[in-house]
Amino acid sequence: MATIKAYTDLEQSKKLTEILPLESADMWWSRCTIADFGDGILKISYSVEPCNISQFRNTNEDIPCWSLSALSEILKCCERCEITLRNDKQWNIFIVKDGNVFCSFEQRNGKGYGSQLDAYYDVVCWLKEHKFI
Repeated sequence: MATIKAYTDLEQSKKLTEILPLESADMWWSRCTIADFGDGILKISYSVEPCNISQFRNTNEDIPCWSLSALSEILKCCERCEITLRNDKQWNIFIVKDGNVFCSFEQRNGKGYGSQLDAYYDVVCWLKEHKFI
């Protein structure tokens, strides 16, 4: 079965901040979290690196991240995108223009995509690199 990945990971998110408008992100990687350390009192704690997903931007160091839905909205700039599951571990994405396959994303580093989100991330990066977005 394919891996379920809810949001872009930290590395992907950092790259997308260079490509996409921050308003297109739907969550944030944050260093702060609210936690109970066993005394029943909620406290704010901070980590060295962003490690928590938050619906809101808590600090200036928070990094936006994108869900599959948010990246899907961005891909609507293509005339048509077809996404198929080749097997339970590999996604194929075809960008179709004028009825012909314009670009195909089938492999990543010699391996199939582990999640649809990873495949969408590569497509967004490719679209930016080729000045489609």
